Amino acid sequence: MSADTPRTAGAFRKNRGKWIAIVVVIAVIALVVFHLVNTKPARTGASAQVVSVAAAKLGDMPEILNELGTVTPLATVTVLPQLSGYLTEVGYHEGQDVKKGQFLAQIDPRQYEIDKQQAEAQLTKDQATLDQARTDLARYTQLYQQKSIAEQTYMDQKFLVEQDEGAVKADKANIAQFELDLEYCHITAPVDGRVGLRLVDPGNYVTASSSTGIVVITTMKPTTVQFTVPQNSLSNVLERFGTGAKLPVTVYNSDNSKQLATGTLYAISNQMATSTGTVTLRATVPNDNEVLYPNEFVNAQLLVDTLRNAVLVPTPAVQTGAPGDYVFLVNANDTVSVQKVKLGPSDGKFTAILSGLSAGQTVVTDGTDRLSDGAKIRVAGAQGAEPASSSSTGAAHAGARRKHSAGSSSSAS
Repeated sequence: MSADTPRTAGAFRKNRGKWIAIVVVIAVIALVVFHLVNTKPARTGASAQVVSVAAAKLGDMPEILNELGTVTPLATVTVLPQLSGYLTEVGYHEGQDVKKGQFLAQIDPRQYEIDKQQAEAQLTKDQATLDQARTDLARYTQLYQQKSIAEQTYMDQKFLVEQDEGAVKADKANIAQFELDLEYCHITAPVDGRVGLRLVDPGNYVTASSSTGIVVITTMKPTTVQFTVPQNSLSNVLERFGTGAKLPVTVYNSDNSKQLATGTLYAISNQMATSTGTVTLRATVPNDNEVLYPNEFVNAQLLVDTLRNAVLVPTPAVQTGAPGDYVFLVNANDTVSVQKVKLGPSDGKFTAILSGLSAGQTVVTDGTDRLSDGAKIRVAGAQGAEPASSSSTGAAHAGARRKHSAGSSSSAS
């Protein structure tokens, strides 16, 4: 008995250590579970997202198409010589503005003057021959009526007169041709515009087949701006243009930092480019200050129409995702709901809502990244659909916490 007692006591102490370890593990697990269960309500209560809101307003929204364009002159004319000869004189300075009919260059006219004189001499000779033939025809006519000559003699003389008349007409046509050649020797501007750099110097022999020409004239004012619009936007443009409406076009420089000119749409191409799905439009611009330069790249803004009394929201409020286009609508219980909307035109700062939203309803404009349908929110600030003021900010705060009545909607607009 005395020998087994120490051994039994040692086994008991060993088993007791195991039970203590098991109890400690169970206690730790119980504490973890208790902590997780007790912290869930605290996390749920702290999930309100801080957001900024704005009330939808009624206002006018222009429907504008922003397109890349090119300044295209009304006329670009390469002045070509109409005949051959030595260029004896140039009557313009490079870069000079010229008027239609103004003298530009002179081709040596002496050869064409000699040709004209020869044609005039031939006309004199043929006219005398014709006069003689007509005199003989008058005499033959009397003799023929008296049956004194054969009919064949009378008819031959009549045909001879007609031949001489043809020769006289040919001589007059030759004279007219040489007179025209003399006019072609004196080269004038065919259109108003600005001449470019000189393409040929005096003393050179020019020909009618010369493709380089003598000078290029470009019309500076008025001018046109040519741009394209996508086929999806063409129907609205055609509808407005077909009614005779004057669609204004505003022209900006290539980086859109400065307005250059304004004009009016005046022509639409009759074909669509199949490779790009676009149609070419052309606007006329007075360009009195000549700020638009031929072939310059510009940005064109075409005002197609203006929506009157449209529902407007700040553009950051509009979201795009799985539901399509939507906004987060603020409810009276400080929650948000996903509201699908149909978008209209936008000017960058504001976007028109065609359907799905009414004036006076409040939407989230900032803090939408972690929102979902039914999420709790807390309004940190608000802004209206127009520049913020104390009254509009207060209305937006109130709109985040209550439903807007019809009266408050009309006053907000």
